[in-house]
Amino acid sequence: MNIDRSQWKWLILSIVFSIVVLALVLYFTIDENTFNYLNSLKPEYLVAAILMHLVSMCAWALRMKFMARSLGYKVPFFHCLNAVFANLLIAAVTPSQVGGEPVRIHELYRADVPLGDATAIVIMERVLDGILLGIIGGIAIIVMWLGSEELGLSITIPLFLMWILITAFVVLFAYSIKNPAFLKNIVKKISGLFTKRWQADKIEEFAGKIDSEVDNFNHAMTNYVSHSKTGLVWGTLFTVVYWFSEFFIASLILMGLGEAPHIGESFVAQIIIAIIMMIPLTPGSSGIAEISATSLYSVFVPSSIVGVFVVLWRLILYYMNIFLGIFGSIVIVKREIVRQKISKIKADIQQKKSDAGDKVPQKKE
Repeated sequence: MNIDRSQWKWLILSIVFSIVVLALVLYFTIDENTFNYLNSLKPEYLVAAILMHLVSMCAWALRMKFMARSLGYKVPFFHCLNAVFANLLIAAVTPSQVGGEPVRIHELYRADVPLGDATAIVIMERVLDGILLGIIGGIAIIVMWLGSEELGLSITIPLFLMWILITAFVVLFAYSIKNPAFLKNIVKKISGLFTKRWQADKIEEFAGKIDSEVDNFNHAMTNYVSHSKTGLVWGTLFTVVYWFSEFFIASLILMGLGEAPHIGESFVAQIIIAIIMMIPLTPGSSGIAEISATSLYSVFVPSSIVGVFVVLWRLILYYMNIFLGIFGSIVIVKREIVRQKISKIKADIQQKKSDAGDKVPQKKE
């Protein structure tokens, strides 16, 4: 599965925007002390940060694998891992860093997981992410506010409002599973804003499709929740491992720069950044992530290395993702080409057999 020309443009725009913001961050933070920190750089911690990111990718792949296995489907680990890699590229060109879900659904489907179950697995992944971040996000914002005199209401209140929106979305989503009529009404009201000029019969047909799709979605989610308790347990476990690994990368980078890990403060900052990055503002959250990290880490990290820290952090969590995403997409494209060739060969053989059968002379009675 590859991305089209317009998506490549968004990817380039996202990278350029990120580079410009990073350049500005470096310009305003580099001073004489920065070079002293760089002279004492410890590359082993940066290597550990890269490996930790790969660990988080493996945790994500294991989450997919075990959640699918709980429904009776055996999906190979490396198939799930490549799906995660390919998902990263699409996420880099869509608003916020959410957007790779169709890729993961497609890959589960290619592994013989029915489309409905594949969709339920991928959506449940995001629900687990939202529940975890929703639970600890509010605590993190309060702790960050109380623990620093420099972080005032002007920053805390908008962040708290974002957390409320994300938490409310998760709650409404859970409610809609038990009450599909509620979801139908919401979808119809939103779609009604765009169908006011449609003819009555076309609106009625569209409303029928909404009811059908919501019913299918509700059935898939209800089926997963009711038949996959172990999948939810494994999913929750690997969700915790994934986010812990991703959040700890920042502390490893700080240690690589000769600074204290600031594990508590860094985790709080990472949680807030993760919440901000879920807001669909820019492709791959480029620019937003850099500015958020600079603002939050400048509270407890020396200004001399904040810029360098943010650059290294984005190199691992954004630019490395693009590289892994391209690699994963190439693997999928090659597989699909081979798949099409095999299908064509089989079709040709079948056609030749059919033609040969037609040419066999019939015995006279």
